[in-house]
Amino acid sequence: MIKTIFVIILIAFAPRCMSQVIQGKVVDSQTREPLQYAVVSLGTRGPTAITDQQGHFELKGGKPGDTLMVSYVGYQEEKLPVTPTTGDYLVKMHRGVVDLKSVTIQVMPNNASFSIMSNIDLNMHALNSSQDLIRLVPGLSLMQHQGGGIADHIFFRGFDADHGTDVSVSVDGMPLNLVSQIHGQGFADLHFLIPELVTGFEYGKGPYYTNHGDFATAAYLDFKTADVLTRSEVKLEGGQFHTGRLMGAFNLLSDKAKQKGQSAYIAAEGYYTDGPYHYAEKFNRGNIYGKFNTPVSPKSQLKVTLSEFSSNWRSSGEIPLRAVTEGLISGWGYIDSAQGGYTSRSTAIARVTTSLSDRMELVNQFYYSHYLFNLNYDETFFAQDSINGDQLRQREFRDLAGYNGTLTRHHYFRNNGELTSTAGLGFQWNHIYGSELSHTRNFNQVLEYIQHGNITEWTLNGFLDEQYRIGRWLLNGGLRVDYLHSYYQDLLNPSQPALGKAIVSPKLNVEYTLNGRIQFYGKLGKGFHSNDAKAVVENKGLNILPAAYGADLGMNWKPVPQLYMNVSLWYLYLQQEFVYNGDDGTFSPGNPTRREGFDLSARYEFTRWLYANFDINICRARDVLAPKGDNYLPLAVPFFSTGGLYLKLPGGWNGGWSARFMKNRPANSDNSILAQGYFLNDLTFNYTQKKYEVGLEIQNLFNAKWRDAQYEVVSRLRNESAPVDDLSFTPGMPFFAKLKFTVFF
Repeated sequence: MIKTIFVIILIAFAPRCMSQVIQGKVVDSQTREPLQYAVVSLGTRGPTAITDQQGHFELKGGKPGDTLMVSYVGYQEEKLPVTPTTGDYLVKMHRGVVDLKSVTIQVMPNNASFSIMSNIDLNMHALNSSQDLIRLVPGLSLMQHQGGGIADHIFFRGFDADHGTDVSVSVDGMPLNLVSQIHGQGFADLHFLIPELVTGFEYGKGPYYTNHGDFATAAYLDFKTADVLTRSEVKLEGGQFHTGRLMGAFNLLSDKAKQKGQSAYIAAEGYYTDGPYHYAEKFNRGNIYGKFNTPVSPKSQLKVTLSEFSSNWRSSGEIPLRAVTEGLISGWGYIDSAQGGYTSRSTAIARVTTSLSDRMELVNQFYYSHYLFNLNYDETFFAQDSINGDQLRQREFRDLAGYNGTLTRHHYFRNNGELTSTAGLGFQWNHIYGSELSHTRNFNQVLEYIQHGNITEWTLNGFLDEQYRIGRWLLNGGLRVDYLHSYYQDLLNPSQPALGKAIVSPKLNVEYTLNGRIQFYGKLGKGFHSNDAKAVVENKGLNILPAAYGADLGMNWKPVPQLYMNVSLWYLYLQQEFVYNGDDGTFSPGNPTRREGFDLSARYEFTRWLYANFDINICRARDVLAPKGDNYLPLAVPFFSTGGLYLKLPGGWNGGWSARFMKNRPANSDNSILAQGYFLNDLTFNYTQKKYEVGLEIQNLFNAKWRDAQYEVVSRLRNESAPVDDLSFTPGMPFFAKLKFTVFF
């Protein structure tokens, strides 16, 4: 009798006893780097898990005989049998072609909403510069206006984001946006980044992410550089306008060291060009970048990054449109030949990642930068000073140090639900000495200091984020607190008081995945950008931390197996627009503004070797309080679209055609001056083998005449009796071709 009862109990509970918890880690087979956001599932219809930053995953309900399936964009799918063993799985993913048919829409963490799109683009596009990296974000456009040496001017979601005021940029978790920078608030110079080292990038649109604070109103961008090089390489490039580039990246440790979890490499880049201008730009740039990884304990990994960057250049600057139409100069000419600049940056990053347990991780990151910026420019010529001219010099020296820390804990429930709790703490200190805007003659003789002082600014932030993933749902809520403290020692006037201000930013995001083909999401959040310390201490009606309130409603959709789409409607309200006049160093309190728009992105796989991308971004941006007809936001882009075709043939031939279209946009508030749009085409073609690669890159394939930077500027030429309100512009790059040759070893 007892034996019979025991057999019945054993049969009843056999399935439950046989099921097991499956844990593991997903890594790149070559570099052993963990792969975040890989999809792990039990069969085609079983429960799924998404890997975390260290590539870890956990699933419940597996039984011997089941199949563990692991997929990641740009890698071959891996299938492993589930066995009775209780050990962890180490899944080594092998790189392959992008296969959209195998991509399914999953319940992803909130910050990974666009991870599939970004991985597809990073795998398909030829990346030749830091500008190419930034343009991977659908809807984002760039321009240059003072030579190639300063941070690119960013336009996104109806923002003229200047050099980063409303778009947060970071590399390996280190913020790049510089507070109270003399040329522009949030100045984010990405030129120190060597594009061949970038292995991943993440972006998020809108103010919906608790781990991103200051400047992340329109979007954030975070680029990840390689921890381990797949191979060493040397690249040589040469093209028109005396353009040349030499880049080398070298592994420093042996394969035996890599097996111990150690790696080290160094990369260097030298670049020179005269540009297409009559007044040769003589732009040269040098980068050195190194990274070292090593375990410091069985549970902790240390990454140390060191970089050195410097560049100098001459500039033709912006030229008045009337000077060209009247025949005074050509479109490639100049008014003032003494413009140009110099900038340098030294950076050190130390990051320690500690696994406190299988479900808890602690990350501590410290960083330091020493930064120098010097820019000589002239936009108005003789409008202010008819005798000496209006030449201006901007200069600053800066020491910057900061810390970012996060503690993340995963809790797994019996129903395969997963709760991810993250707490973060951050600090940044900026000491800026010699912050200067001065009126000069020949940029050497100071006629008048317009602004001159020293700035000390520090920020403290903390956040809590809770993310629950169950079945088809993802619920994410978070709260972020930022505190900013500013002090400006004005060397021209009596010292100003120090000021501090805090802001609280709640976030709420919901995703519902109907099936592997369609997913809906809604996002709500509050964000902000800080204002320049010089304006904060004067506080002439200017908010210290103007808030932004955003909402997104969208969907990810695969109507057919080889097509992936993202569609969204969005809204963004900014409490106060940031208005800065670089000529006299004044900051004006702008009105509240409203932006709303529609985004569409599509990626299509014609065959295993031919792909297409297409993006449309529509936006309406207006001043809330200004009268109709005078309420346009200058340089807000109403319509922007990109597209292209890309191929990767089995024999090594690869490349692509890409196009960008921007509609005309208002250059001032009443739309009486228009910034001209453009339609540009680029072409890249390469032949890649195991040991070498040769390639051709062509920008502006059809030699379209277009304008890059465009502004409304009140200027006066030497022969004019009074200042004139006109459009000033920098001409866009004409047809430009360069050859590339790379050796791998």
